[in-house]
Amino acid sequence: MNQGNQTTIYEFILLGLSNQVEKEKLIFVLFLSMYLVTVVGNGLIILAIGLDIHLHTPMYLFLANLSFADISSSSTSVPKMLMNIQTKSQSISYEECITQMYFSIVFVVVDNFLLGVMAYDRFVAICHPLNYTIIMHSRFCVLLTVCPWFLSNIVALTHTLLASQLVFCNQNTIPHFFCDLAPLLKLSCSDAMINELVKFIVGLSVITFPFALILFSYVCIIRDVLRISSREGKWKAFSTCGSHLTVVILFYGTIVGVYFFPSSTHPEDTDKIGAVLFTVVTPMMNPFIYSLRNKDMKGALRKLINEKHFFPLVS
Repeated sequence: MNQGNQTTIYEFILLGLSNQVEKEKLIFVLFLSMYLVTVVGNGLIILAIGLDIHLHTPMYLFLANLSFADISSSSTSVPKMLMNIQTKSQSISYEECITQMYFSIVFVVVDNFLLGVMAYDRFVAICHPLNYTIIMHSRFCVLLTVCPWFLSNIVALTHTLLASQLVFCNQNTIPHFFCDLAPLLKLSCSDAMINELVKFIVGLSVITFPFALILFSYVCIIRDVLRISSREGKWKAFSTCGSHLTVVILFYGTIVGVYFFPSSTHPEDTDKIGAVLFTVVTPMMNPFIYSLRNKDMKGALRKLINEKHFFPLVS
């Protein structure tokens, strides 16, 4: 990373969301609360699905993976930010920064693919109910689960290897609360045109296929739901779709706004707001949107608590 009189950067400074002490205290309490809700809410979903054999279906398999990705996504950024506020230290080493960026990309991309997979699962369940078990057989479900994780690691590795080739000069201040790709590209004093181009092309490719799958699935779902004569049946189907679509709009709207435009064309606050939405807010909301409105999930959660799975040693 040395070139001429340029200083080698061994650490970065994360400025966080605010430099005012009063606001930092409020941010600490707010983000700690949201993080705990995210971990507990998604953790309960994973436990309920794992312990209730009636939930061992493709839909809940994908939901458990989404919950794990949501916990992991928040865990890559929020604990470090909270620790920085508490210790009054804003530094993060170069290696830690690159690692944090890698995993933040992994879990965001996994969420993206899983949203597409879940939309396809709902499409098969509503449009082809008689062939659901034949189409969504165990091997295919495993493939639909493994592929998002594999592809997300390939995407993250691509961005990380390219970022590791960038030169960071005397400027090491990141106006963000974690090492995200966009602020790192802004910070580099070398030409990041290739990084920006790859970010756009890979991002567009990664987003386009799942989004197209979601769009196709819901066009078919809406067409078939409108044919249902029962008003109750229509409401049930639309209610399920509405929950998924809420997360889809929030997720994709944020990703497009933050990552589909060159880093120099939008203000720093846009990066921060977008990052907060898809690393903190959306993972916190998913348990409520997807599961707490679901009768099967509610029953599994009640069973989980009533049978004292949390306290196996208590009689």
